[in-house]
Order: sequence, then C-alpha cells, then structure tokens
Amino acid sequence: MVAGLTAVALVAVALAGAWTAFTGTPQGQRLSGGPIVVPAELRPVILAAAQRCEAIPVEIFAAQIAAESHWDERAVSPAGARGIAQFMPEVWRQYGIDADGDGSAEVWNPVDAIHSAAELNCINRKLVRDVPGNRLHNTLAAYNAGHGNVQKYGGIPPFPETEAYIERILRYAETIRLTDQPEDPAPLAAEPVTPAEAVGPAGPSPRG
Repeated sequence: MVAGLTAVALVAVALAGAWTAFTGTPQGQRLSGGPIVVPAELRPVILAAAQRCEAIPVEIFAAQIAAESHWDERAVSPAGARGIAQFMPEVWRQYGIDADGDGSAEVWNPVDAIHSAAELNCINRKLVRDVPGNRLHNTLAAYNAGHGNVQKYGGIPPFPETEAYIERILRYAETIRLTDQPEDPAPLAAEPVTPAEAVGPAGPSPRG
C-alpha cells in the first residue's frame, strides 16, 4: 500500500514538473492563459536588436522569435533551419552578422541570430514596400516565405505555414511580456478612468 502511494506521489510530482516546464513555452503559456514571457537573459538582446528595425514593434519582434523557435537557440527544423531565429545555412551565410563583436557570426549564438533577424526584417520591409496589403504582415510573410513569394502573390502567399505563422506572431504579441513587472494596478473606483489607445531565389527568408 505504501509503495503504491509512493508511486502515485512520484507520478504526480513528475506530471507537475512536466506541466511547469510546458507552461514555460509559448504554447504552454497560451494554453494556461498566461502571457508569453521572454526569458530574462534574452530581453536586453531583443530590445537592443529591435532598434535595428524600429518600424517593427518590439512586441511583434519578440513574438516572432518566440514563434520561430520557442526560445531554443539549438532548434533545428525538419527543413534544416537552425538556431533561435531559424536561418537556413545559405541565408545565414548571406545575412548573418557578428552582433556581439566576438569576431564570428554564429547562427547558434542567440545574440548574433536575433540581431540578424532584425536586420533581415528591415531588408524585407524595404523589398515589400510596393506590395499591396498590410506592410507589417507582408514583412513577416517575407521572413517566412521569402520576399519573392510575397511579390509574386501580391501579398501574403497562400501557404498554410505562412498564414499560420503570421497569425501566431500577432496572437503572441497580444500578451508578450518583456519585463517581470506586473501590469499597472487599476485606478481606484472613485477616480475617472480614461481608456487607453489602446535575398535567395524567392528573396531573403531564413528558410531559403
């Protein structure tokens, strides 16, 4: 009986640990109803990199990196895209930069990769400026599918992966958190509340 209770307790502990680990990922944070939290060590990197392309809101950029790799700097996609920003090798050779000044541009280095992603966003944004539709959405589509495809289709390409990619980034950006600070408390009921306003064959894409 004691052994059985011990086994049940161990299973419960293991499940609790697995749930805690899962809720630390963007998918888990969305399912648990929590915000997408940028890891503390990456926050200054993302904030600095976002300044390379200020036309892309930092919340969108952070959400983009979350959507790419779920903060995993060793991520490798089935297609061969690598690192936290998911660059294909040939695209990295062309657009990867040495952002931390250590003398080497490394796709596995999150500083280099995140800054390179910001630079590529700005390159793509310029290349899709004459394409009809939402320029931000077209820029994100170019990162995923290449600016050539965005130009070819006159906007977001009709690729399920690309359409889901943009939707996921926009959804993540709604709650992404770049700080540990909780939201500002609501004002006292007696006080008035003012509502707040609220380049490859297809072009440069980390996936080639």
